[in-house]
Parts: sequence; structure tokens; C-alpha cells
Amino acid sequence: MTPADLSRTVLHAVRRAVDEDVLRAPVPARVRVERTRPGGSGDYACAVALQLAGPAALPALEVARILRERVAAEPGVGRVEITGPGFLSFTLDTRAESDRALLAAVREQGLAYGHGDALLGEVHQLHHAREVRAAVTAQAVGRLLAAQGARVRTTCAASPDPDWARLGLTVDGYGTPPVPLTGIRPVPAGAPAGELLDRLGPDALRWGLLRAAGHDRAALGPDLLVQGEANALFLVRYARARALALTRGAALLGFTADPAAYDDSPAWPAAAYGGRPADPAAYDDNPAWPAAHDNSPADPAGYDDDPARPAAYAGRPADPAARGDRRPSSTGPAVASGSTGPAPYDPAARTLLDLIADHPDVLLAGARHRAPDRVARQLEAVAHAFFDFHDSCPPLPTGDEKPSAAHRARLAVAEAAGTVLAGGLSLLGIRAPEHL
Repeated sequence: MTPADLSRTVLHAVRRAVDEDVLRAPVPARVRVERTRPGGSGDYACAVALQLAGPAALPALEVARILRERVAAEPGVGRVEITGPGFLSFTLDTRAESDRALLAAVREQGLAYGHGDALLGEVHQLHHAREVRAAVTAQAVGRLLAAQGARVRTTCAASPDPDWARLGLTVDGYGTPPVPLTGIRPVPAGAPAGELLDRLGPDALRWGLLRAAGHDRAALGPDLLVQGEANALFLVRYARARALALTRGAALLGFTADPAAYDDSPAWPAAAYGGRPADPAAYDDNPAWPAAHDNSPADPAGYDDDPARPAAYAGRPADPAARGDRRPSSTGPAVASGSTGPAPYDPAARTLLDLIADHPDVLLAGARHRAPDRVARQLEAVAHAFFDFHDSCPPLPTGDEKPSAAHRARLAVAEAAGTVLAGGLSLLGIRAPEHL
């Protein structure tokens, strides 16, 4: 965060406090921040509370407390202290740069995020019994190994079951190998592939076979088909679909998580968005924001790219993923995605960012230990953390809020989580639908 960024952040906090009627004072044209002098506290300091104390008819310390709670939640700000008669001292969050680099890497690599070359040049020959769980596990292990640069050959003890074709399972050869090969020997599923497929379908079956550790019995009951939070597979796929819905909703409001779209771009579509400036800080709480956007619903993602939906938004879709509800209806009352909350670097965001950062290590460990269940558990953790983040740090503005730098940052985190979920499911051979 640059001094100019911090200045805009403090100015935005002043505007919010005035709009919320907790501070009655004119909003200054700009806020000056300076490097902390020797012996001072923090990285930067600001005297805006002293400047506003007179017009607000409040002690400077009280004005500083009002502003501190609003600035401290913003991205890139680690700590805000009040010093002296009412100076605000800011310590920047040094993790912000690494977080931005992480999100940029996920955006650039897409579904291949977490793939690497740690096993480049290695050749792995996997051998498994003529049994569906062993075959599915071997295929998932093969994908994980290949994603780390290894070459993989898979053989089966006997000719493949014809029903394996419905799962997309193939082998490079079958029969007893002349030399011992790496064996894939999970606890058998206990039922033929055809019977399990007829009952569960390919995606639920794969998840059920891969979610449990190889030495544990796979849970293949009807709960794999439940459309609710109790079903981990549904939760993972729902989180990914919700992340895509947030991106669509942001597009309807005219903003994106990609910083390049705002960086002094003369190509910004002025005709479409009323001459929106390149600097997002310039339009935070700007009364000149085009009127067409002022009546936006709290959760535009709920309208699923339907530009023809009436302004009154009658007939809002019943699909919870489209409405913007937090989780499947089985979890109880929904929390609207547009509800007010802290900015993206609160504890919920920190947990999600750390899980996203851990993803490459989890994929490598899953490959090395022949353990796709590690990947499945990682995806579950990411999905739970995504929804916690979604509740604490809504990526979309609500009501009269205008899209801000904080919303862009939150959207970037949500999109990265969706990418990780889709990429992980792909390695397990499971589809990640765009809509649920």
C-alpha cells in the first residue's frame, strides 16, 4: 500500500463515518499522511482527527476512535494506533504484498495452480487389482503425479471391468507384471462398479471412493447425493459455483478483481459505464456514480447474467446459489452476500488465503504419498473457509454502497478459492458445474 493508497483509504473512512451519521463534519478534499518521524509509532501518521475535531464538535481523540475502527479493517492495514492528542498511526500489513502475489499466481495459472515439476523426469508404474476403488484411486494418483511432472503408466491385474468405461477409467496394460510394481491397494468398495454407478452416478461415486484414506472403508451411502451442507461434495461444488456467481455479479456492477482493468486504462468502456474513472478510489461513495447502477440489487449475482430482468426484480430465482445465500438451505437462515462486513484481511480471509497458499504443497504430498484423500480434505477445508469469508467479507456491495478497492480485493480472494476448488476436483476426475 502506497502513501496515496493509504490517504484514499483514510478519506474513504471519513466519508463512511459521515454517511453513517456518526461524524458530522465536512469531508475534506484530501487527507495527508506522512512517514512517522523518528521515535514515533507505526509506518505512517495522519492528523485528520485533529483537523475534523472542531467542525464535528467532538474531542480529537473521539474522532480518532471513530476513524480507527473503519480504517483498521481495510486491506493492507495491519494496525492503527491513536497517539498524542489524536494522531492516527498506521502500521501496514507486510503480508499484503505476498497475498497479492499469491492471488496473481492463481489468476495467471488458473486450474493449473499448484502443478509443478518436483517429480520431473521420474517414471511411476502403478498396478492395481480388478476392483473399482483401486482403479479410481490409481487414476487419481496418476493425475496427481503427472501434475508434478512425472510420467505414469498404470496396469491392472486382469482385464478391465466393462463398466469402468462409464467412469472414464483406462489402463495401459493388464496381467501380472514381470517385476513388482507400485501397488494401489485401498480397502475394496464392496460392490461392483455398475451397481455403484447406477446408485450414485460417476461424480458422487468418485468422491466417495477417494475421500476416505486408502486404509479406511469408503462411505458410499445415499448422503453423497444430498443437496446440503452435510454432503461435502455438494458443499465444495456449491462454493465453486458461488465464486463464479460473484464474478458475474461484479460484472453487472461494472467492476472486476483484475487490477489491470483499472490501472490508467484509456480503454475503459466509458459509454457502458458513464465514464467511470480508472482509479477505483475516485468513485468510492461518489454521488456522480451513474444512476443506472444506484438501484442495483444487494446481490446482483442472483440474477445470473439476465440483462432483461425487470428493474423491480420481481420473480427473483429460487436457486440458492443464484440468490446469493451463504450455504444450502439445510443449514438454516441464509445470510445475504451483500451484508456489511469487514474488509478482506480479517481472520476469515486469513484462513482462506493460507489454505489457498497451501494448495501446491497438498497436491505434491498427495502425489508423493499416493493419497488423493488429502486433496479431497483440502477442498473441503477451502469450501468451509470460503463460506466463512463470504459471510465476514462480502465481495459485492449492497444497497447504496459503491464498488471499492476492498470489494475488488475480496472478489480476488473469492475467485482464487473457486479456481482452487475447480482445479482440485479436476485432478480427482470430478466435474465442477458452473451452476448448482
